[in-house]
Amino acid sequence: MRFFHLSDLHIGKQLHHYNLREDQQYTLGEVISYAEKLHPDAVVIAGDIYDKSVPSGEAVTVFDDFLTRLSKIEPAIPIFIISGNHDSAQRLDYASRLLGSHQIYIAGKAPETEEEHLRKITLQDEYGEVHFWLLPFLKPGYVRGLCGGGLPESYTAAVRAVLEREQIDPEERNVLVSHQFYTGKDISSGEDITPKTCDSELLSVGGTDNVDISVLRDFDYAALGHLHGAQKVGAEHIRYCGTLLKYSVSEAGQEKTLHMVELGAKGAPVKVEKLPLHPLRDVRKLRGELAGIIDAAQPEQRDDYVSVTLTDEIDPYKPKEQLEKVYSHILEVRMDNARTRQKLEFGEEEIRIEDPVQVFSDFFREMQGRGMSDEEAKIVEHVFDRAKGDAR
Repeated sequence: MRFFHLSDLHIGKQLHHYNLREDQQYTLGEVISYAEKLHPDAVVIAGDIYDKSVPSGEAVTVFDDFLTRLSKIEPAIPIFIISGNHDSAQRLDYASRLLGSHQIYIAGKAPETEEEHLRKITLQDEYGEVHFWLLPFLKPGYVRGLCGGGLPESYTAAVRAVLEREQIDPEERNVLVSHQFYTGKDISSGEDITPKTCDSELLSVGGTDNVDISVLRDFDYAALGHLHGAQKVGAEHIRYCGTLLKYSVSEAGQEKTLHMVELGAKGAPVKVEKLPLHPLRDVRKLRGELAGIIDAAQPEQRDDYVSVTLTDEIDPYKPKEQLEKVYSHILEVRMDNARTRQKLEFGEEEIRIEDPVQVFSDFFREMQGRGMSDEEAKIVEHVFDRAKGDAR
């Protein structure tokens, strides 16, 4: 059985101040072309369909067009969709029963009561049945009703509570579609696994939303969403497919692909083929002196999204305006030279000073070109003493 694994479409997202609608439509069109050519047995979308819980009308239109074109392929390809942390579960669930009759299966909400269960869709191939379990993004508070009204102690406990009650048969072939931050130990080496993250992702401070990959033991493949860089987590069959597009400068060096997963007989290794994608505009990081960057601009790259770091020792005159003559989509222009590095070093020294009066005294000297008088120093000391008193 072959199926496409994609996630984190983030339809409606902007890259800095640029609207990505055209870029997203172009890349989703390439996914449809692959589906028409290769005709997978299913298309799995592992959450974060939209970039906001209340998507714009434009974003909804883009996704609606994608689903409509995908569903017109004959014979019909089943489509499995779950909600991510950026999605509104209720909005995504709207009309899910009607769409199910057209083989578009949506799971917006995780089970919250004893009567509710994970959505399960079973497909057939030459080796028998394959069960797809749709697990939307969840937080411990969502599943109180499954834990006797008590709050699960962690995200791992919450996910485990949802999965264990389904009594999944490990002798059969099972695929989990999930949108969480999975960590744990490598299955073969036992080493701790910390997945690589990107600037465009939203993760909890301190890793409180981590889910241990041990909860995935009964699945032949885990189609994960949430992280924007494609990677395995602890084993070849536990994978984040990453985004179809680059959504931050930190992703400039990544190669975005469409994952096609192939399941064979029970126990056979999973095969993952990464189909190349060709974005309408790439994201690039450029570094060097202004004249060199302008001279090196290639015609086919001039519409790309570029982050520029200039290393000229003498600040160029209106660098952004000069760059805009050869690059149409500039994300940012930074300076990195002896002067800016000295400022950073000065800032680090300032941070190490613990006495706030001394910090202000140095700041005063930097701004006024002289030290504070005795009277000014007494006023500053009095202000800080009052501030300390109010803090107590």
